[in-house]
Amino acid sequence: MIASRNTGAVAAAATLLAAAPLSAIFQTWTWLIQCVIAVAVVAGVAALTRLVRAPLWGQVLGMLAALLLALTWLFPSGSELLTFLPTPATIGHFADLLTGSAQDMRSYGVEVPDTDPLLFITALGVGGVAVLVDVLAVGLRRPALAGLPMLAIYSVPVAVYVDSVPPLPFVVGAAGFLWLLVTDNVDRVRRFGRRFTGDGRDVDVWEASPLASAGRRLAVVGVVVAVALPLAVPGMTGGLLDRLSGGTGNGSGTGRGAGGSSGRIDLFASLAGQLNQSEVADLVKVTTSEPNPFYLRYAVADELRPSGFQARSPSGRPANRDLPDPTERGGQGVQQVRYRATVEVTKSLSMSLMPVYAEPVRTEDLNSNWLYDPSQQVVFSNRENSRGRKYAFDYVRSTYTPAALRAARPLPADHPVRRQLTATPGPVPEVEELVKGLTQGKRTDYDRVLAIYQHFSADNGFSYRLSTASGSSGQDIVNFLINKVGYCQQYAAAMAWLVRSAGIPARVAFGFTNGSKRDGDTYTLTNLNLHAWTEVYFDGVGWVPFDATPAYGVPGSTRSAWAPDTDAPEPSTPETGATDSPTGPDSSAGPAGPDNADRDTDTGLSLGGEKPAEQAPVWPWWTAGVLALLALLAVPALRRLALRRRRAGRPDATVATAVGDDARSADGGHVMVVEADAGRARADAHAAWAELLDTMVDFKVRVDQTETPRATADRLVRDALADDTAAVGAARLLGRAEERARYARNPLTGEPLPPALRTIRGALATRADRRTRFVATVLPPSVLLRWRLALADASGRLVALTGRIRYRLLRWNPRRMLADRAAR
Repeated sequence: MIASRNTGAVAAAATLLAAAPLSAIFQTWTWLIQCVIAVAVVAGVAALTRLVRAPLWGQVLGMLAALLLALTWLFPSGSELLTFLPTPATIGHFADLLTGSAQDMRSYGVEVPDTDPLLFITALGVGGVAVLVDVLAVGLRRPALAGLPMLAIYSVPVAVYVDSVPPLPFVVGAAGFLWLLVTDNVDRVRRFGRRFTGDGRDVDVWEASPLASAGRRLAVVGVVVAVALPLAVPGMTGGLLDRLSGGTGNGSGTGRGAGGSSGRIDLFASLAGQLNQSEVADLVKVTTSEPNPFYLRYAVADELRPSGFQARSPSGRPANRDLPDPTERGGQGVQQVRYRATVEVTKSLSMSLMPVYAEPVRTEDLNSNWLYDPSQQVVFSNRENSRGRKYAFDYVRSTYTPAALRAARPLPADHPVRRQLTATPGPVPEVEELVKGLTQGKRTDYDRVLAIYQHFSADNGFSYRLSTASGSSGQDIVNFLINKVGYCQQYAAAMAWLVRSAGIPARVAFGFTNGSKRDGDTYTLTNLNLHAWTEVYFDGVGWVPFDATPAYGVPGSTRSAWAPDTDAPEPSTPETGATDSPTGPDSSAGPAGPDNADRDTDTGLSLGGEKPAEQAPVWPWWTAGVLALLALLAVPALRRLALRRRRAGRPDATVATAVGDDARSADGGHVMVVEADAGRARADAHAAWAELLDTMVDFKVRVDQTETPRATADRLVRDALADDTAAVGAARLLGRAEERARYARNPLTGEPLPPALRTIRGALATRADRRTRFVATVLPPSVLLRWRLALADASGRLVALTGRIRYRLLRWNPRRMLADRAAR
């Protein structure tokens, strides 16, 4: 049983060590803390089930139940019983976390932040591997097979990491696996009893045999080769030869994801999400032959849930092959012109999506790892990221006349696009009533969409603000429609929701506006140019953009003939052109008046109902951390100072007593006799002697607890105080006081002990080197030694208590009770 418990503990530790490569894909160490908790609970329950001699299937069920309880405690839904007992709502919450993990995997590039879905799936995976490793290594006694689930953990960062996984985490995981093998081997040897050499000499289990030594050498060589080979072989990503021969890259390599929050873009999971925009960073430089381009896209969110719009995982074919030709669906009133663009992504932007203009038809400088989804019109990759890439592509810009869009027929009810992209998370009465009023009497889909689009205007009370008021309806969409204050994400998502409620397919697109940094045909786009807008699907036409956000609040905003600026003054003559033109200063400024002067401008993609939180200065956190570290380091010194003051702070060991009534002084008063308090004198002598011993420990003078006080004082004089007469007298005084306090009937009184202690401490400090004096002051060895002894005593008491509890549990073992009853 003891060997099984040891092997089970080693199996749990080996699982955690095997999870070390996951540190390469997470920004922080939250995942490790949660995995340690999950694995510890699994290992503890496994040990308990083996303690009661449960069968293997009972051990598996116990470990799975323990993992469920641990996950319930780590990721609660709010409906648990006693904070850790799961309910059906908890299981539903876990299903939502699993679904959200797939979304987060696609939305983030390594290194990923701490999101509940990613942390949940990590804790679940590592906990599940802990169960498998325990079953294989302890239950089935096949520790070599336990390497397979441990290898499964290592395959995760290998699959998603752009560069080669750092070698150190692999070495840590390999060491854990070798530790498990060695522990099992020692356990097997112990089962045969004592080991002996050929000449009959007793050999310890851990003493190396020639065969075992050879096996360990081979294991070490194998680990070294496994780590060094990927670094040295040419052609492998991040190989050593590549690093030695590589200069400045051309932007086509696989860059590792940047860690800055300004560069990593997260598609919003709901209207209440947000992205920090406290720092301005150049993300993309695009050069295009189009005079007035529309927005540069990188993703869409087309799945509407109660929490808001979310992005589906895209699917497609390699982007370096022939792409669909949008000119095939062109018709009367639709103008399609082909342009060419070159995009350079800076090192501040790292995501698995590639910014392109809508409807690309041909790409250059992209390998087959980059795919194109024709339905979402996005370029993405499951293995690489966009950081530092430079590429070119041809695209088709489609513009439409209002007449062409009015001619589009409504999609049939069974059309796949309509079934999928008109779904809403249940009826919202406020939304249904508003849509019904806006679309009443409109005969075409375009007229219905235009009525909804024009609803988000200043004439209807809508305004652009970075700070929005919170509502009381419990739904973000209703709050926005009531408050009528928000920025790009609220406008885009709200319009898409309303259009869907009208039975017309709609989605939310993400990308960059044209910005304000322009040098000829080149636009420099920053995180302040991140934007969201609505796209509506028309039969025979395709996806048509509508930007309902007020133009005055978005730098680089663009409007079109089919979706003009609702806040701009009406033109003197109707506009009949078929091409787009960017909104000029007069038309984009919104309605004239003093109210427009104090309106905010869009400072970037922020998806919540509140103002994007500016990043707080970092120095207070560093200052607090440094102060906390200094306070922690000062604890031993403060403890030593307090102990010294307490030992030296006693009053004189004297007491005044009155003689009998018949003894009076000349003036008739009682006669008072001052006598020594023997008990207090002994306590003072012991305290002074303890302080002397601690001082000797602090200044590296050997202390022998078996010596008498006089012998210790003589050795102190001989070894450290021979040349200091005052210190010699003080040491002999303290030795004599402790000796009298221990062995004599009356202790030594009338001698000042604290001054003697100060004399000895000063003499020892004078003889010690600078490092010893510094350590004695800042980290007194006497305090650290006392803490170590206290920790050892507490550990011993805990072991004894555990033994007593185990003994009592064994008394109630069902097998033992049945055996005792049968014996009677």
